[in-house]
Amino acid sequence: MSRINYDLMSDVELKQYFLKHRGDQAAFQAYLDRINQRPRRIVASPNDPDFDEKVQAAIRQKLEAARSSSQHNTASEQTDQE
Repeated sequence: MSRINYDLMSDVELKQYFLKHRGDQAAFQAYLDRINQRPRRIVASPNDPDFDEKVQAAIRQKLEAARSSSQHNTASEQTDQE
């Protein structure tokens, strides 16, 4: 059995791989290590007077990004099937 090189996979490929191979703890750990190396973006500090608005705006941005990514993936799958 050959060893899989997770470093050669993109973030999306690695995530898809470990979702299909849920028993592969090495793949899951490689994905966690990769995402934990990314810098964390601070949306607002707890004492910020606009804390609620900033957090809600960040959530909306994440949801919108997820929607457009989902729509893009669905369109790609439809194109592939045609």
